[in-house]
Amino acid sequence: MRKIFYVGIAGVILFEILNVYFIMPMPGSQRMNSIDVAYFLYGYRWYFRIAFGLCISIGSINAFQIKHKWLPALFLAAAIAVTYLFNFEMVADHMFMQPEQLTFVSKDKNKLNDSSMVVAVENNGEVKAYPMRYIVYHHQVQDIVGGKSVIVTYCSVCRTGRVYEPIVKGQPEKFRLVGMDHFNAMFEDATTKSWWRQVNGEAITGSLKGEALPEVESRQLSIKKLFELYPNALVMQLDKASKSNYDSIGKFEHGKSKGDLTRTDSTSWKDKSWIVGLQVGTSSKAYDWNTLKEMRIINDKIGKTPIALVLSSDNQSFVAFERSSDAETFAFRNDTLMVDDKQYNFSGRDLATVQQLKKINAYQEFWHSWRTFHPQTEQYK
Repeated sequence: MRKIFYVGIAGVILFEILNVYFIMPMPGSQRMNSIDVAYFLYGYRWYFRIAFGLCISIGSINAFQIKHKWLPALFLAAAIAVTYLFNFEMVADHMFMQPEQLTFVSKDKNKLNDSSMVVAVENNGEVKAYPMRYIVYHHQVQDIVGGKSVIVTYCSVCRTGRVYEPIVKGQPEKFRLVGMDHFNAMFEDATTKSWWRQVNGEAITGSLKGEALPEVESRQLSIKKLFELYPNALVMQLDKASKSNYDSIGKFEHGKSKGDLTRTDSTSWKDKSWIVGLQVGTSSKAYDWNTLKEMRIINDKIGKTPIALVLSSDNQSFVAFERSSDAETFAFRNDTLMVDDKQYNFSGRDLATVQQLKKINAYQEFWHSWRTFHPQTEQYK
């Protein structure tokens, strides 16, 4: 019976560690294809806990019938400490809380400086911007833009900002941060408990595996560029309850973070180098950030689709558009796009008419992330 007690203790400790190990950035964990094992452990967690708990209960009487009662007490305390640590201190949605209150203000009340980066969403004439320094901590913000429900997500380990409609099989859904897989944030839906990948909105395990959230068009802009293009835009302000957790001086967004997971490689095509990734249909291509800074505009082709990728004079804001043909070449001067005899602003709007260029979602991302989730990607060189 005494052995049963220690089997239960060892089982609890090992299970609680493994239950978190596979879905958090621990040594080796994010390089394994272990998501189904992680989901199994999580889905049956109470079965494991009850089984090991019974072992501890059944064996505890004999375990404590020794002279040095402090020994089994010490092992029991260790099991309790590990259970608490891995269920309260190291759980993703306890480490990165959702904002208690969403507050948006107009340009005249905005407190962030011009160089602050935002993920901007436009719908039905309304534009809302979500500062990177806030959503890096929250990982997701659920909101409504122009009458459309959106979930604005960010993963600092991948440097990926994505916006989706939180709609699953035609029904609104709620999500919580559950951990990460291959260094990318992962969310769990409230209804089926399936796990969804932040980088592409795809369910990767659970009953909804293979389903995908509808993506919403978004732009990564500086606040200065945001208000140049959209004077009536609204900017999310800090949540007072989360103030102490924010990157208040924007080190991450400007590539100054020193953390192993969030640092930036200043040279090209390293794991933590910045790229801009574009996908058109089933074809994808990565563009080195340093090259883009030198060229400002890149006229290129992804698959069979001619595109133009453009970087603003602020060295922060970028956009991508489809070109009508290989023969059509975009030029760029003073943050104005020129196509034949027409001129367009940075949002792709014709300065003389209401005509719009066709936009392509473009993503700033760490190179290791883009190549992981786009294994067939081309590199622009």
